Amino acid sequence: MEYWNSTLGSGFILMGILKDSGSPELLCVIITVLYMLALTSNGLLLLVITVDSRLHVPMYFLLGQLSLMDLLFTSVVTPKALMDFLRSENTISFAGCALQMFLALMLGGAEDLLLAFMAYDRYVAICHPLNYMVFMRPRVCWLTVATAWILAYLNALGHTFYTMQYPFCKAQKIRHLLCEIPPLLKLACADTSRYELLVYVTGVIFLLLPLSAIVASYALILFTVLHMPSNEGRQKALVTCSSHLTVVGMFYGAATFMYVLPSSLHSPKQDNITSVFYTVVTPALNPLIYSLRNKEVMGALKRVLGKYML
Repeated sequence: MEYWNSTLGSGFILMGILKDSGSPELLCVIITVLYMLALTSNGLLLLVITVDSRLHVPMYFLLGQLSLMDLLFTSVVTPKALMDFLRSENTISFAGCALQMFLALMLGGAEDLLLAFMAYDRYVAICHPLNYMVFMRPRVCWLTVATAWILAYLNALGHTFYTMQYPFCKAQKIRHLLCEIPPLLKLACADTSRYELLVYVTGVIFLLLPLSAIVASYALILFTVLHMPSNEGRQKALVTCSSHLTVVGMFYGAATFMYVLPSSLHSPKQDNITSVFYTVVTPALNPLIYSLRNKEVMGALKRVLGKYML
């Protein structure tokens, strides 16, 4: 089997989802609209949380971090995919592939951990409201966010380095939207079984452990909510938690499908659809899910827009 030398400027060909779809032009328009929606909605949410002092509380601090991660995550993948389709040139250099993989892994991992911290925030707010500002004081908030970023950075750095050190076959076509570990390992001209096991183990640690913490937090929240004497308090708690659970379901469902399920159980086409879901669809919908049913956010948005438009 022939090998190609990545140091000589060779790269990969990202086949993506647009080339394989029945209506690539229509899909390109849909992805463009979703990307613009993600930029606008996440940007507005970040602006509102930063500018409006009434939202300077732990819950919205974490929500602002989620918007930042979504904004960066979708921007790592979507613009290149769209430009490649419009220019009919879908190549990516070896270094560019490594960088894209690193950024996607880091941002995805950070969001994964952040969602678990957000569940803890809701648990403290609902189950221990009198001690909320003690348990979620600014130092704790910054520590949780820094932990998410640092752990995600180290995980992404290790996986990117290990994946890209494999020798790759001369057929350089990656049947995927972006450079990710599973499709790249299919091009490796070496035994990757041990590393695939490591990817599975880290996938379980990074996905299922935080998900278990989220499930435990919401089980305790549900128990507390059902015993609330006030119907209004119960409804407000359920609305806030349902928004978070919707986001959790979308993100963890797609990520688990990609990194925890064995590759034999899903095809390249399914992988492409899944990658579009968590790199394009989810970042566009997250701010809408959190803001449309949140009176505080909508009120702050009206105040900020009114202030800057007058």
